[in-house]
Amino acid sequence: MSKSHLSAEVLLSALEQAIDATVIIDDKNNVIFFNKAAENLWGLPKQDVIGKNVSTLVPLVHRADHDSFIDKNRRSGVSKIVGTSREVEFARADGEYVCGELSLSKVLTGEGRIYYMGVMKNVTNESQQRKILILQNDVLQALASDMLIQDVADLLCRRVEGFVPGAVAVLMLITPEGRLRVLSSPTLPKRYRAALETIHLSSTAMEKLRVDASQANRLVWDSYRSLGISLGLQQCFSTPVKTQTGEVSGIFALYSRDNDHKRNSWPQRIVDSCLPFCALAFEQNATKQHISHLSNFDSLTGLLNRSSVHKVLEGMIAKQEGNHQFAIFMLDIDRFRDINDALGHVYADQFLVEIAHRIRSIAKDDYIVSRSGGDEFVVAVPNCRNEDAIKFAEMLINTIAKPMQIGQNTLTISCSVGISTFPDNGPDSESLLSNADVAMRQAKAEGRGTYRFANFEKNQVAQDRLVLGSALRDSLARGALNLHYQPQVRTHTLELCGVEALSRWHHPHLGNIFPSRFIAVAEETGQIEAIGRWSLQESCRQMVQWDRDGIHVPTVAVNLSAVHFRNRALPEYIANLLRHYNLTPDRLTVEITESVMMDSSSDTEEVLQAIRTLGAGLSMDDFGTGYSSLSRLTRLPLTEIKIDRSFINDFEHDTNAQAVTMAVIGIGSRLGMTVVTEGVETEQQRHLLEELKCDVMQGYLFAKPLAPKDLEQWVRQRRTIKELADPAKKPKTVSEKNKSN
Repeated sequence: MSKSHLSAEVLLSALEQAIDATVIIDDKNNVIFFNKAAENLWGLPKQDVIGKNVSTLVPLVHRADHDSFIDKNRRSGVSKIVGTSREVEFARADGEYVCGELSLSKVLTGEGRIYYMGVMKNVTNESQQRKILILQNDVLQALASDMLIQDVADLLCRRVEGFVPGAVAVLMLITPEGRLRVLSSPTLPKRYRAALETIHLSSTAMEKLRVDASQANRLVWDSYRSLGISLGLQQCFSTPVKTQTGEVSGIFALYSRDNDHKRNSWPQRIVDSCLPFCALAFEQNATKQHISHLSNFDSLTGLLNRSSVHKVLEGMIAKQEGNHQFAIFMLDIDRFRDINDALGHVYADQFLVEIAHRIRSIAKDDYIVSRSGGDEFVVAVPNCRNEDAIKFAEMLINTIAKPMQIGQNTLTISCSVGISTFPDNGPDSESLLSNADVAMRQAKAEGRGTYRFANFEKNQVAQDRLVLGSALRDSLARGALNLHYQPQVRTHTLELCGVEALSRWHHPHLGNIFPSRFIAVAEETGQIEAIGRWSLQESCRQMVQWDRDGIHVPTVAVNLSAVHFRNRALPEYIANLLRHYNLTPDRLTVEITESVMMDSSSDTEEVLQAIRTLGAGLSMDDFGTGYSSLSRLTRLPLTEIKIDRSFINDFEHDTNAQAVTMAVIGIGSRLGMTVVTEGVETEQQRHLLEELKCDVMQGYLFAKPLAPKDLEQWVRQRRTIKELADPAKKPKTVSEKNKSN
């Protein structure tokens, strides 16, 4: 035997005994040496490897291209791997993940053949520990930076999925109600996530989960295995997340898409390693929520505190649209100081807790309830009109007045309530609460155990009476008021059938004054009759002017106040105007309010009948907003009913409003009255009203209230459009004339 042959045998024997896995491949990339350490590392017996292509030992993702990498090195002699060491992850034959540190060397034989020898050191434990440390560092940094719990959960799950190939990580929180809430599941199928979030844990299930960690897999995998497999999930590694006190706060699960990992310990190890991070994240989140609760809620009653109720009210103000309003109720316990002195602080606190409980018991889900301090409580009620506010205030007072057992004492107490409403009593939360507080103190001063509305409106009217009253009188004397006219169109033809005259006032110093303000002032200062007479005269004058200009407006409707109809001289005044301007009575319609309708005095009835006898129209304005009497409706000589705009605001979606409108149209039709609907703003509203057979429509869909010149232009433009659209009236072209000749 030659020395070289003996040396080769000694070398191979030494490599066979090496503690690190050693593999040698020949020039055809087939394995010719595979030592005992390699068998242990790959979990494969030597006879299954010797003579096979080395790609059987390579991670699956690299097998297809492995031979080309080696051949390139053979041809060029250039390699980024040979002579270096690198970390390689692969799965053993039994599915266990292994991490090795691979060193490659190239051997050139005397025959010119190139062999490669690879030495793989098992560094699985070190690699896994390093990954766990990286994970720990990243999560702790995220928690220290005050990231949201969802962001921390995302970071944790994505990092874990990067460490375990084919894994799907899920972090779930158990809510106080016992439901699973998925905080993060970056790659979990939506159907499986939805299934998890239907799980509800009873107190018994929570206790089982606390004492037996295997219950986690039964909850999040065993019950949904079929669904999971259909979505590509093959197995699950999960464990409950516990607080320092041993209570279960959540579940961390790792689903695998690979079914060959039944003996793989790495997924379970990383799941177990994540438990401290998950628990820490949950505890930090609970601490944040507790701090937030303390800063926003009263610690004694659990109600919103004063600073929080301001924020909530500002949010409600920002969302208010249209005619919707909400009410603020400021409730204060009468003689609470006596109760506090008699019972002591401990029982006084119990008393306040009971008061809070009673308020909550009658508050609906969308009500806002707050303890603003001491014995003061605030309730905000959305979409609350004055009549609703009265009912709720009485309910509050009666609920608080029920006998109360505190310790050995039976108490019967009362409370005072102040009410303010948005937007009438202020544009912001501070003014609303301040006005409610003033009203509450007024209730206390006037006898306790009652309620009062904020007097902001009364103050505003008083101020308007002083400032606007004299300005209005001066403007009337100078003829500084003017009328705008809003068109009314027939529903089925969209032809102009009349206009409504609306008063407008622009003061040189005070600016534009809303009609709702100056009409109220006019009524308070006795100027409303003068405005009514002026409106009638100006409307008649304007009709004559339009007639001269070739603009035909069939009729003008003028609003009159209730006070006009107590004056028996009104019909004669109207008759004289019609004669003076040479107008037929049907050109004028007088609009009355429901307060006039409900006035059963003989003067009012005679005046209404006299106007109708003249031949002028009588219209019931804003029908349905007050306390209309159908029997009274049948006795009055009305020619028209106007449905108030409040029924049309959400007409397309509000079936109740549609039903009321249909009923009013039916009533008007049976009584031989024209039905006019105000506030029409959309095509959908128009189509619905057309289906309901409404006679006339009025609203911004057709035109806003227009100055006389603008109305003239509007009428001319609509006439032009109609003529162009009507083939019978369209002028013929030259060619068409020649054909007809």
